[in-house]
Amino acid sequence: MRGVSFWFFFTATIYVSLGMIWGIEMSISEDHTLAPVHAHLNLIGWVTMALFGLYYHLVPASADTGLARFHFVVATSGLLLIVPGIVLAITERGELLAKVGSILTLISMLTFVYTVARNRDSSPR
Repeated sequence: MRGVSFWFFFTATIYVSLGMIWGIEMSISEDHTLAPVHAHLNLIGWVTMALFGLYYHLVPASADTGLARFHFVVATSGLLLIVPGIVLAITERGELLAKVGSILTLISMLTFVYTVARNRDSSPR
């Protein structure tokens, strides 16, 4: 695994590790107030990023493009904003960061939809 597929998958492993640590901390403290943040970190950070990485690995024609690099930057930025943004929203300290992170995350997914559609003939058979 190389290039953007590696970076998507590598960062996914970091995000899931952080999500696991956070889950353990919530269990120990018996305070699950931020469980929605933990869930978003695991779902977007681990599942979605890993799936992006696997796709780019399986369809290398889609990985060696500027669009794939843009996708990684937008997806990562979205996650890095949405996670603290949800913390701020839950603790009633503002929702702007969560909103911006959500929009970037949506742009990331729409970029992926376009990438998959554009490369349908490049997929392995």
